[in-house]
Amino acid sequence: MILSYHPCYSGDQNRLCAGRTPDDTDAAAIKTADAVILPQGCTSALFEMAVENCAHVFPDYTRRFRYPGKIGQVQLFRKYAAPHPETLAFPSVDDFYRFSGSKNPAPSFGYPFVFKFSWSGEGRNVWIVNHAEEFSRLLGKAAAFEQSGQKGFLLQRFVETGGRSLRVVVIGETCRSYWRVQTDPSCFRTQTAQGAKIDHHADKGLQEQARTAVMHFCRGTGINLAGFDLLFTNGDCDPAALFLEINYYFGRRGLGGAEAFYKMLCGEIDKWLYQRGLLQ
Repeated sequence: MILSYHPCYSGDQNRLCAGRTPDDTDAAAIKTADAVILPQGCTSALFEMAVENCAHVFPDYTRRFRYPGKIGQVQLFRKYAAPHPETLAFPSVDDFYRFSGSKNPAPSFGYPFVFKFSWSGEGRNVWIVNHAEEFSRLLGKAAAFEQSGQKGFLLQRFVETGGRSLRVVVIGETCRSYWRVQTDPSCFRTQTAQGAKIDHHADKGLQEQARTAVMHFCRGTGINLAGFDLLFTNGDCDPAALFLEINYYFGRRGLGGAEAFYKMLCGEIDKWLYQRGLLQ
């Protein structure tokens, strides 16, 4: 029996867990299932219940919940030796001051650098820091966020990319890539939500290099549904792909829209079930 919690994939039994905590009826259904299909908006509670009670669960969100937020992702990149921009991560402002002393010195890689909070996405809560006054203001902002329970920030070496980043999307065994190009020179963010344009065709060799690196990383971590953001240093004759972030819930415009994405997703779920002898 295939149990699906994904609203766009039909199983033998279909349930929804949006806006509620999984309960005993969910546990009972999962225990009778041969496989469980989860939504991208899956909570840690539902994922843990699924993997504790069923041998086959898609997607594999083990690393998502074991390494949460942008701080967790940097730890994951380090663990699996994935190249990434030099980064300092701090759980709190106090941790930063214990590391650096009583002042706000620039990190070892100097100005400009990138300041980002460990949560949110689409380029929100990310800034380029050019001088000490900006840095002091952002540390104050971090302290204010901590009062509401939102903790953690990163300082990251600024990588000059020429205003573009590469999105690599992994859906099961399918891997697609496309550039996001920022046409506004006053904006360093390259998310489409920040006005970047999509380009599928430029620098095919770099795209292939990035896809290879991402699939190698996914084979090591078990991640099988995510959008990866990677950077290449502009001007290098042979630039290496640098892992920037992992997005477990990502936009679909670069994949041809929601309909095209769900067609790919359902096809990959069917393939995953077939490989395990659970679908004829």
